[in-house]
Amino acid sequence: MRQLKCVIAMPSIEVGRICVKLTGREVGRKCVVVDVIDKNFALVTGPKSLTGVRRRRTNVDHLEPTPETVEVKKGATDEEVEKAVSKAKKTKLMKEILLPPRRPVAG
Repeated sequence: MRQLKCVIAMPSIEVGRICVKLTGREVGRKCVVVDVIDKNFALVTGPKSLTGVRRRRTNVDHLEPTPETVEVKKGATDEEVEKAVSKAKKTKLMKEILLPPRRPVAG
């Protein structure tokens, strides 16, 4: 019998992880995970003054985690997140907007 090897990957949704929003009005904008509510939802913030993403609960299926993280505590305020992003020198990275590829219209 053949055994499968288990590959340990980075935890995808964790406090401090920088993610890209995949759906909604903030699609393509980066945000920081501030709290993991349960296996389906996370609390994220841009903060709005930096990226345009307001603090809200988001389905984790609507987030694309990046390898980048910032050092914030669970439940950090928008001001604390903004300070952590500038301390980590990731302000320019956070302001970039990644647009998804356009899908051809069926017709």
